[in-house]
Amino acid sequence: MTIDLNGHTENKYFGTDGFRGEANVGLTSMHAYRIGRFLGWYFANPISGCNKQNYRPRIVIGKDTRRSSYMLEYSIVAGLTASGADAYMLHVTTTPSVTYVTRQDEFDCGVMITASHNPFYDNGIKIINRFGEKLDNATAALIEAYLDGNLDLLGVKKEDLPVAHRENLGGIIDYVAGRNRYIGYLISVAAHSYKNLRIGLDCANGAAWNIAKSIFEALGAQVYLTGASPDGLNINRDCGSTHIENLRSLVTEQHLDAGFAFDGDADRCIAVDEQGTIVDGDTMLFILATRLKQRGMLDQDTVVATVMSNTGVERALAKEGIRCIRTNVGDRFIYEAMQKGGYRLGGEQSGHIILRKYATTGDGLLTAIMIAEQMLDEKLPLSALAKPVVYLPQMEKNIPAADKSAVIQHPQVQETLQKIKDRLGDAGRILLRESGTEPMVRIMVEAETEELCQTTIDEMAETIHSVQKV
Repeated sequence: MTIDLNGHTENKYFGTDGFRGEANVGLTSMHAYRIGRFLGWYFANPISGCNKQNYRPRIVIGKDTRRSSYMLEYSIVAGLTASGADAYMLHVTTTPSVTYVTRQDEFDCGVMITASHNPFYDNGIKIINRFGEKLDNATAALIEAYLDGNLDLLGVKKEDLPVAHRENLGGIIDYVAGRNRYIGYLISVAAHSYKNLRIGLDCANGAAWNIAKSIFEALGAQVYLTGASPDGLNINRDCGSTHIENLRSLVTEQHLDAGFAFDGDADRCIAVDEQGTIVDGDTMLFILATRLKQRGMLDQDTVVATVMSNTGVERALAKEGIRCIRTNVGDRFIYEAMQKGGYRLGGEQSGHIILRKYATTGDGLLTAIMIAEQMLDEKLPLSALAKPVVYLPQMEKNIPAADKSAVIQHPQVQETLQKIKDRLGDAGRILLRESGTEPMVRIMVEAETEELCQTTIDEMAETIHSVQKV
């Protein structure tokens, strides 16, 4: 299993953020059942490093609010218990809560059923290791071997993995207490009372729809909600971190101090200041980096961003004496760079922010709390905290592509890409990459003016469309 420079994995099913696809099309209940079967067998088998006889694995499971999450949850649980593992149910909860509970309560692994910011008809299965980190490629390859019926790679000589019988069958345990401990943990992170804060929350009709309100009200804030009426079909629909308009209106109409929007599984956060201006992940990264540096807590005075982060945030960080290093897009790559370099803070423009002292993954609720803490510590509005970051004009465009790699590597596409790079020189940049979660080629352009961004991105898009028509 290898990863190339564009962050593309050779996995068949598992991308940079788990196994994702349209429910009952690309990701079926049988896939979920077989993943459960594998996990239950794997963690009781020496192949995983288990050296205990008759060991019963413990696996904790959460899900978001989309209708298909229930189908996939029950299928995974059926597979787990059939293989002799115990399934601990967190029910509707956030991805960061599953990583927290997995790590704190020493589960063999965690499973989160979500397609994050994708529409309701998509879903996904994220698997989290016992350290609260995303699944490694080697284990993902073994799961894929089982999904495709290649049991020889697992050292199994039968037609299927063994099943448990009688008292060895796995059990199902309601574990809402684990979710409540996560809520308590986030409340404990805050050092201030929020009684003088008026906060808007857009929960994307997703996993944070009830948890976010509970946390901010417990901290004393006056909370105003939108995107908090999930019906299984409206997750991320015109709401949440990818559709910020409702939150902007809520903040300005209600004269709130700030607003925070989450995605479907609440591992992202995008903020809105008191004037209704969007404060994205890049700017929040700057705010949190300066906060940590002020306290002597920013190891090596370095933050980790991605190739998508705006050059303006890099310049603002440099003025504060903070170095910015870049990775491929995806919080997985950010976390790996943070581990390797011993860095404490990293994040993405899209709102994935990793505060390594507190969490092993992006946590939208934690990010919102820490931004509110900085507002109170500095006695400044969010707009003032964000002011030092001046962005270069930047535009993005997504183009559907069944074979993303072939499109990007096409000679005509590469020729156009090089011409644009030569033309922009040091005054801008263009990035062409594969989406890690969707059949899309993503274009990003930074330039001195919006007009130049638009003409450049149109030129690149026209070339991509032309080679796909051939």
